[in-house]
Amino acid sequence: MGFLASTAAETETHFEIPFPPEVYGISAFVLLLLLLALTFAFRSVGSRDRR
Repeated sequence: MGFLASTAAETETHFEIPFPPEVYGISAFVLLLLLLALTFAFRSVGSRDRR
């Protein structure tokens, strides 16, 4: 039990993300904008020939 607790505490303290948090925030925002642009780009595909 003590070994598991010390291992969990050690992995918790030594956890580091490879990039700064700003990189994740900016890339998430860019991904959101790209998905939004993709959504609007394909909105007219289904209704193009319908009149």
